[in-house]
Amino acid sequence: MSATTRSRTPDRLCAEAVDLARTAAEEAAAPGVVGEHAGLVSEGDRVVTHFFECKEPGYRGWRWAVTVARASRAKIVTLDETVLLPGPDALLAPEWVPWSERLRPGDMGPGDLLPTDAEDLRLEPGFTGEDEPAPNSPISGEMAELVEAEDVEVTEGAPANLQVAPSRGSISALAEELGMRRARVLSRYGLHAAADRWEESYGPKSAMAQAAPATCVSCGFLNPVGGSLGQAFGVCANEFSPADGRVVSLGYGCGGHSEAAVMPTPPRPAAPVIDETRVDPFPLRPSPDSGSVPATTDESSAELGHS
Repeated sequence: MSATTRSRTPDRLCAEAVDLARTAAEEAAAPGVVGEHAGLVSEGDRVVTHFFECKEPGYRGWRWAVTVARASRAKIVTLDETVLLPGPDALLAPEWVPWSERLRPGDMGPGDLLPTDAEDLRLEPGFTGEDEPAPNSPISGEMAELVEAEDVEVTEGAPANLQVAPSRGSISALAEELGMRRARVLSRYGLHAAADRWEESYGPKSAMAQAAPATCVSCGFLNPVGGSLGQAFGVCANEFSPADGRVVSLGYGCGGHSEAAVMPTPPRPAAPVIDETRVDPFPLRPSPDSGSVPATTDESSAELGHS
């Protein structure tokens, strides 16, 4: 057998050195946290690792691993190393993930800063780039100087001498005049990504929209938005709607539609039916069944004339 081949059969003297391994584990661990002997494994020729249960709170399934060895033709076993290792069913922390991959919508709180990568696919340059700021700066150098000047309580010189606008004739000045003074704007990918997110929550395929009487495109509470997204989205302004203050798809809808609340009309009773074409005769004398003969109409009229 070559020297590089690991021996499958544990060395007898190293396997019997349980007490030596336990003493080493107890010296490395806190008192009372080293449990029962949990087995051993051969690491190579005359090298054996002993495992002991760990009773430390929070380390369920972990084991103290003590490696012992002996030299060739020597009968004295020596200590190699002692370490705490996880077992097959150990409780482990989740695998570390960079913060940029762990971040989810809604995680950002007050005071948190989220740097945007210079190559972010959601953004693209907002102007030609002559006065484009550094990738790690959210504003241009001129505007940064303006902000710094505003933060100083006492400044040198009169306020009129302070710079309040980009240099005249520069591309930044033109962008400022046209309302386009942004280093980067949403790219086509960024627009589609935002549209997909909004449509998933407040789109025509949601359960609320499927049961709605009409869509938001005909609702008076829909506040339109500008830009290309305005062709498919708006902002709901109905305080009783579940989407109040949210960006909703024009195909979305809810029970708070402005034209859906129609008050029912009170029921109207049927008109009375008067039939004047039929005359019901009423006898003035008892009928023959009662023992007397009723008078005819002529006789009744004669009697009424003589009386």
